[in-house]
Amino acid sequence: MTRTSPKNTQYFPSPESKGGWQFLDKKIDKKVVSKINFEHLNKVIEEYKLFFDNVASGIVIVKDGFLVKEHYSFMTLPGSRFDVWSCTKSFTGIAWGLLLEESKNGTLPDNIKVDLDSFAYSFFPDSFKMTDKLKEKITIGHLLSMTSGIPGENELVFGIPPLDNFGPFEHALGYQENRYGYKTDQLISEPGTIWDYSDPAMAHLSILFKLIMRREMHEYMQEKVFDKIGIENASWDVHGGGQFIGPHTSAHVGLHISARELARVGYLLMQNGRWADDEVVPSSWIEKATKPSQTLNPEYGFTFWVNTDGTRWPGLPVDMFSLEGYNTNRCYVIPSKELVVVRVGSGPNQWNEQLFIKQVLKAIN
Repeated sequence: MTRTSPKNTQYFPSPESKGGWQFLDKKIDKKVVSKINFEHLNKVIEEYKLFFDNVASGIVIVKDGFLVKEHYSFMTLPGSRFDVWSCTKSFTGIAWGLLLEESKNGTLPDNIKVDLDSFAYSFFPDSFKMTDKLKEKITIGHLLSMTSGIPGENELVFGIPPLDNFGPFEHALGYQENRYGYKTDQLISEPGTIWDYSDPAMAHLSILFKLIMRREMHEYMQEKVFDKIGIENASWDVHGGGQFIGPHTSAHVGLHISARELARVGYLLMQNGRWADDEVVPSSWIEKATKPSQTLNPEYGFTFWVNTDGTRWPGLPVDMFSLEGYNTNRCYVIPSKELVVVRVGSGPNQWNEQLFIKQVLKAIN
């Protein structure tokens, strides 16, 4: 199914410093108001507060381009930023969508050619040794879809925490075990034959981005995406450096952003990558990235979680997709409902998100 553009294409929020999101005016915006049961929506937030207002968190709900509801717990403000953990992976995916588009257009440095089927290790210089012959078969698409065979959470490899006096990218590339004794030097399967949620695999994409684009991923995204859609206060961690590989943008965690500004990204994706008259992210990439990227785990696209088969969130719209991170950091996008729901926070890691979204949809037609 080809995703159609949302009906609301005229309104795009200015940066927070210049007014930010447009709040729904019940007296003026009657068409949107007619779609919302505010009594039920308020009840949904009140129930949320009963369980989760003891931790720092923020919620933003955007319907038809209007900010219709937001809530912040004690000592949390609209501008409060959180490390959104693995939501960062989706930003990495967006960056790679732009890189692949530049390759198609012949605008990469030295006109380098790269696509999803390109072998990842072909872009590494000889100084980056290969620890397993099978790694020659890893493609860019494998890295973006979690099918590279590089050990991940199924093998108890979480993050890329190095040993003392070693670098994180050295661990990701398989040169050193991590601080818990787990290694990534050998693949757990031939690339493309197993799905494993792998932070070390994502770390490869940061190094490769710099090698191909000749710019760090966070710098590139600031210019090509953040500045264009009015994200002013996000920051992005870097890893390594000194005597170790790096510093390079953290590809798997480490983006710090507020609920309102994360909602801008959701809104950009809902608009098929357009912001006003500018195609910020290619619509073709969003279409591809928010559908199953492989059959091993059809709930995962290219760095986004998807509901195409109705199995990720049974009973919820099949065009729904999300950015997801630890501590229940989420950005849900439902194009068919012209709805973006963001939740950022410092915890907890368990939440009945499916019920929450169902209740939001019950309140918003």
